[in-house]
Amino acid sequence: MEAEASPPVGSPPCCLWFQSPGVYKDEKGRIWVAVALQINPSHRARGIEAPESTLPNQMPRSPRCPLVSGLPTKWELYPGRRYQGTDSRLWEIMDHGQVISTENLILKRLPSGSH
Repeated sequence: MEAEASPPVGSPPCCLWFQSPGVYKDEKGRIWVAVALQINPSHRARGIEAPESTLPNQMPRSPRCPLVSGLPTKWELYPGRRYQGTDSRLWEIMDHGQVISTENLILKRLPSGSH
């Protein structure tokens, strides 16, 4: 018996707007929670998750990780699988997929001057 494949997630959100620290909403009204990962002192990756069960009018209790300060107030999808924040920094989409029923978007902040 074969394992069931995860359903396709489609395109990443066009925009993510700040709602509260570590919490964003996309153009479809889905709530995304920021989770910051520090792999080593010189490399950071940020993950954004959209719990499928979260309704647009239900806010999650709190971000899962305190390392979400310094995130932009808005991200816009940019050519080349990237997001540009309101701070003009670029973030590369490292992964966009689904684990069980949670859609995940993994972003890596690019060094200043990356275009």
